[in-house]
Order: sequence, then structure tokens, then C-alpha cells
Amino acid sequence: MPTASSGPVIAITPIAGASSNGLALQTNAEAPSLPPGFPTELGTDMAWTGSSFKDQSEYTLYIDDAERAELQAAVDHHKGTPTDQDGDLVNVKSFPLPTLGPRLLALRHDIHGGRGFAVVRGVDPASFSVEDLTLVYLGIQSYIAEQRGRQDRRGNMLVHIVADNSSKQAAEHHRHSTKSITFHNEESGDIVSWLTRSTAATGGKCIISSAYTIYDVLAATRPDVIRTLARSDWPFALPRFQCRPVIFYQDSRLIMNFGRAALLGNEAHPRPSHLPVPSVRQIEALDAIETIARATQLEIQTQAGDMHFINNLTILHRREGFVNGSSVSEKRHLVRMRLRSSELGWSIPGPLQRSWDEAFRENGPKHWHLEPMPSFFFPLRRHPN
Repeated sequence: MPTASSGPVIAITPIAGASSNGLALQTNAEAPSLPPGFPTELGTDMAWTGSSFKDQSEYTLYIDDAERAELQAAVDHHKGTPTDQDGDLVNVKSFPLPTLGPRLLALRHDIHGGRGFAVVRGVDPASFSVEDLTLVYLGIQSYIAEQRGRQDRRGNMLVHIVADNSSKQAAEHHRHSTKSITFHNEESGDIVSWLTRSTAATGGKCIISSAYTIYDVLAATRPDVIRTLARSDWPFALPRFQCRPVIFYQDSRLIMNFGRAALLGNEAHPRPSHLPVPSVRQIEALDAIETIARATQLEIQTQAGDMHFINNLTILHRREGFVNGSSVSEKRHLVRMRLRSSELGWSIPGPLQRSWDEAFRENGPKHWHLEPMPSFFFPLRRHPN
């Protein structure tokens, strides 16, 4: 049985010492206090460490045999309705789950306002056609959050995360690389979900960390880093150039949204030379986030059929490197979506609103590709993830 593991709880020393890139972290004597309005401690259920959980049952909803039969019945019911099979038409009414549904509705409160993440386990991908497995995924997630967001300018609703070495650009892109990636948030979406259709032969764990915990550690030990993160001068280059904060505190909630590729560039997304670069102090803050996140992370050994749901506003995620095998069942294949609940969705800070509007506005293209498509359907340069 897979188990969850975590790094040690971080102490003050690793934060105040040398960062992962050798940059010495120095206290900012000019601004030793927290920004106005920011709390000294968040201290909610969202402030957890990997060691907070004794085992995976604490964050996993297991589907039993009766509920698997219920899922098949819901697939048949939806396919029997006199409508086309557009993904947006899958909802709690068209996909009835009398027993599993109430459990998922309860789970959504935990994802939006509790620990901020969950795994739904017990679906066997081999038991369904690709079309029906996608319906199961859409049906289950409709109980968590009913609004589904575009993930790029072409309107792709389902993004397939698979290894691809067909070109240097693809092989170095987060979506298609086999390398490990650092902690980050997606550009938009209150909730990010992914269905694991198959796992790699080795590696590829899902690794998450709490932004609330990161904040609490920094607030107690390096409040100057909090001030740096809350400033509006971070020069994000992707998906467009924009100066904004990394963290926000509004409605008594902390929101973190960033990616190192958008700030520093990488092999697939080199930073344009005409744009300003992050300051030494900002790089220090990014390294502090990564240091604390890795020390307090939760590793989840994913199984085929797992559905992960994470609160993208408060949970950082990354991936370890992986190696695919020769068979289809040993090739890592995730299907990712971005979600929002009209009932439980958080208020989005102004600097992030444009990305949310582009993802969730009613008008615009929407494409529901059941399999990975050619590159012109999935533009790589604009979106690092």
C-alpha cells in the first residue's frame, strides 16, 4: 500500500542560512515588520506539514464496489440524455451519484476551506473506455466545483501531461518533461485537479506543500521576506508581462500565486532580455519559499485512476523526476483541469482577475480533447505549465 512521507519541520536555521543557489539570506533591517494588515500567524487547518498526517487515509476518499457501480450507472445515465457530450454538460444533475455524491459534496468544503487538498481513489481506468473514464472524471469533479476553466488561449479544457521528446522545446517544457520541477501554482483556477490515467515505471510522485505553513514560518522568523513577497514589483513575464505581488491577504485569507519560470525563465521559456529581472531580495524570497516548502512537503505515491484536487490559492505543488517504462501502463499520463465553485470560490485579487476572467468567462473557445493533440492545439511557449 502506498504511503505518504514528508520532510522535517523546518527550523529557523535553514531559512537564515545559505539558500539552494548559494545566496546568503540576510535580514532586511529596513523593513523588519510584517506588511500592514498581514497577521502574525494564520494558524488554520490549511497550515499543515507532511508529518501532520499519520497515513494517506486522512486525505483520501476511497470509492467502494457499490460506488463504482454507481459511477457506471451515472455514465449510462448521462450518455442516455438527449444532448451532445460536451464536457460542460456534465453536472450533478446529469451525473447522479446518490451515495458517492454527498461524500464528494462534503469533501469540497475540505478542499476550499479545510486542509486544501484531497485524493479520490478507487476508479480503475481499465474498466472504462477513454470517453467513459473522462465522463467519470468530469462527473466526480462537478461535485467539487462546477465551473471549468480554459488552460490556454486556444481554449483547451483538458490538458494532457505526458512525456514528449519529439523536439527540444517539448522535452524541456514542464508539461512534457521527465525532469523534476520546483514548487509553483497554476496561473489560474481556484482548484486544480488531475486524473492519473497511468503512472511512470519509477518516480513522478505528486508533492505538495502548504502556503499557509510557509507564511507562518516566515512571519515568525523572516517578516522582511513577507514584505518582499507582498510588494507589487515582481516582474512576471508569463503569460504576459505584469508587475504584481506573489502573496495577497484579503478577506482574512492568504493567497499565493507564482511560478519560477514566469519570473526567472527556464530552458523552454528563456526570459526576454528587454524585461527587468527579479532583484537579489526577490530571488532570496523565492529560495525561502522553496526551502520551507521542501522541508514541510507531503509526498503522495499516486496510483492509476487517482483524482487529485488541490486548492491552487493555498497549496503549492511540484513533481519529482520520472522514468517511463515500455508498456502503455508504465507511461505517466495525467489529465489536468482548472476549476472554480460559484458557491465556495474565493474572492480573487485584482492583479489576478484577468487570468481568471480569461479562464472562466462564458464566451470563448472550448476544446475537449480526449487524447494528447498536436502542438498547435497546445501552445507551449506562452504557458510554462
